[in-house]
Amino acid sequence: MKIYLLPLLIALISISGCSYFSKDDTVIAEEDWPVERIYSEAKAALNAGDYSTALQYYGQLEARFPFGNYAQQSLLESAYAYFKTDEPDQAIATLDRFMRVYPLNPNIDYALYLRGLTNFTREIGIIEKYIPRDESQRDPGSARLALKDFTTLVERYPKSRYSEDAIQRIVYLRNRLAEHEVNVAHYYMRRSAYVAAANRGEYVIENYPRTPSMPDALVVMAKAYKVLGLDELSEDALRVLELNYPGYPGIADVRRTTLNKPKEESSFWDF
Repeated sequence: MKIYLLPLLIALISISGCSYFSKDDTVIAEEDWPVERIYSEAKAALNAGDYSTALQYYGQLEARFPFGNYAQQSLLESAYAYFKTDEPDQAIATLDRFMRVYPLNPNIDYALYLRGLTNFTREIGIIEKYIPRDESQRDPGSARLALKDFTTLVERYPKSRYSEDAIQRIVYLRNRLAEHEVNVAHYYMRRSAYVAAANRGEYVIENYPRTPSMPDALVVMAKAYKVLGLDELSEDALRVLELNYPGYPGIADVRRTTLNKPKEESSFWDF
């Protein structure tokens, strides 16, 4: 399978690289064009997927007509064009400026949604688009930002047309972030950093309740506390585990865990 995938990946990267480094011809709106004409040209380019041309027209529109509804809409659609061209930093900076300058614009809900989408997808590389990997192994920084954006959208604009999709993404992101924390907790357990592991498990319980990672987090806590000789805390975690997830395989693992003197943890601070 790898033998066949390699040429495909090389071709995809080559195509992507060619499109990325190619330079479109500069477009300039005529000096006598009214704001409506410039916006129309920009919107047509955007709808056609010619995002470079659209961005040039939007930039000229903002420079010539910095005030009014067309300028506001141009800024918002510029953010979308940056999003579509895989320029997340530019997209987010544009959205932040839009929300800061036009806080009463009726499309603030869409701006929040687009910022969430940008953060949601910003760490996916060209290869990962075609060969998915475990999302819980990815750096959670952008996922946390996306979760914040979608949560803000749902709380402020529960009736927004974008809220339903945002709710589904919130569920996915909470599950992904909880799983990431459990993965880190298991790493700490393997390194005998039991305090750090227990803290990660507790973080999942407090911040991501009702996620599929809950029982694993409780198992980590119970094991870590038991190894540390904190029997009361271990039994508390185990009691919650047995009450909410009876028959869970990890229960037997905790029972088999023996008390060991923990190794030095000074190199594994849990920030």
